[in-house]
Parts: sequence; structure tokens; C-alpha cells
Amino acid sequence: MTGEILVVTGNGKGKTTYALGLCIKAAGAGKKVFLGQFIKGGEYSEIKALKRLDDLIVVEQFGIGRFIDGIPHPEDKAQAQIGFERVAAILKTNAFDLVVLDEANIALKYNLFSISDFLAAIRNRMSGVSVVVTGRDAHHDMIELADDVIEMKEIKHYFHAGVPARVGIEK
Repeated sequence: MTGEILVVTGNGKGKTTYALGLCIKAAGAGKKVFLGQFIKGGEYSEIKALKRLDDLIVVEQFGIGRFIDGIPHPEDKAQAQIGFERVAAILKTNAFDLVVLDEANIALKYNLFSISDFLAAIRNRMSGVSVVVTGRDAHHDMIELADDVIEMKEIKHYFHAGVPARVGIEK
């Protein structure tokens, strides 16, 4: 890893799953990983699995797990701000080779913290620290800063046919 910035965005599913795959790949190579999840809170299946790799992957959640779309509650904003400050501090160190900021694009979309502060934190990170930012609706400045941008596109999804999120697949 040489310190690239990757954005995974789009309306299709798989953004977090893609980023988790990178976490596992980095851990398998002996790299230290920080996974910060914005908006989300709770014990998803992937969080349970990553706990088995807690010597290489640190997971912290900066959400209360209720805000999906719409108007965030003050507690959502407070949690996101705590998360942003934590991430900004981590990026100033070389404690982690890979920093994944899951759903940060959504947090930015709803102004849970400042885009300019967020971009500055990424720009001012320690040399060699790679950053992955996930979530729908990536800000155009985030896309501009990135070295690599992947767009997940939904073509067809069984959710629209009434199939609920399944443990071990979507949650």
C-alpha cells in the first residue's frame, strides 16, 4: 500500500462488502486496518466476523443505527462528529496501513460533518496510509480527490420483489 484514496459509491449494493474484502485482504498481508462505520451501529454479521481478526482490524462505529435516509437526529450528528474527530486523529498517525470510512459519503451528504474538514483530514494523512471511503452519492470533491473511484450500479435487486434483508447476506 502506498497511500491511495479509493471511493466506492453508487446505488447498487456491495460497497461495504467490497471494502470489507479489502480489510480482510490487508489483514491477510499483515497490515493494520481501521474500519470506521458512520451512520451504522450494532452487531452486523460482518462486525462479528471481523472481531476474530481484532489483532489486525480495529472496528469502531459512529452511528446509532437508526438513521437511514431523511433528517438526521442531533444524536446522529453528534456521533458522526465524534467519528470524524477520531478518524482525523488516526489519519495523522501511521498506526494503520488502511483506513476504511464506511458510509462517510452518506454522512457528508447529510452534512453530519464538513466536506472541507473531511477532505483536509484525508489530504493531511500520514504518508503511505491508504483510505477507502464508501457510501452512495459521493461528493464531487471527494471523487476529484480520489485516485480510484468505483461505482456500484443496481440493475436488479430482489428487495424490490419483497425479499427482506437476510442475515449473513445483507446484514
